[in-house]
Amino acid sequence: MFPFASFAPVAVIIGLAAVGGWVFTTWMRIKNGYPLDGSWGQALYPKRDDEAMERIKLLSQENAQLRAELGSIKDRLANVERIVTDSAVSLDREIEQLRTKSN
Repeated sequence: MFPFASFAPVAVIIGLAAVGGWVFTTWMRIKNGYPLDGSWGQALYPKRDDEAMERIKLLSQENAQLRAELGSIKDRLANVERIVTDSAVSLDREIEQLRTKSN
């Protein structure tokens, strides 16, 4: 049998050292004014300066423009899908109706 009892204290000591090291580095970051990092390296409390706020404003405007463009593309795609899936007879009839309306 493999004696696991002799490795348990070592595993506990390593675990406590890891947690203690994490607590110490976090305390040092807070003490010295460094931002705390999330699990993916992003700052948990990012600084709010004027440049960042202006960038957010520009990105929000671009997002609104892209959403409007996407809406218009969806409308055009719906029309193309309708044209493709309609039968030729009904499509010809609608085209002729449009021609007579414009004249």
